Amino acid sequence: MVKGRQGERIRLYVRGIILGYKRSKSNQYPNTSLIQIEGVNTPEEVNWYLGKRMAYIYKAKTKKKGTNYRCIWGKVTRPHGNSGVVRAKFRTNLPPKSMGGRVRVFMYPSRI
Repeated sequence: MVKGRQGERIRLYVRGIILGYKRSKSNQYPNTSLIQIEGVNTPEEVNWYLGKRMAYIYKAKTKKKGTNYRCIWGKVTRPHGNSGVVRAKFRTNLPPKSMGGRVRVFMYPSRI
């Protein structure tokens, strides 16, 4: 907590879950990941998130730049199906270890 802050913490992102890579029956395409954003259930609700930045934060064994936490940045590219799932591209492909893990979907850049 920051010194002098009163009350509850404010989260400036929406949580999402990594479902896996985009795939067909026999192939998978690791350059595109499928993300289920919390509280988004229709393709119409997805429209607001298009172009928004997201971050996959994970803990590594060795310290770099004074911290064990690392981050892979990505971006929501388009809807996937009719249940509010989105396709996202990350700077480097997400590792298989990340499946079922959390991402943070930030509220920027704004398109309003």
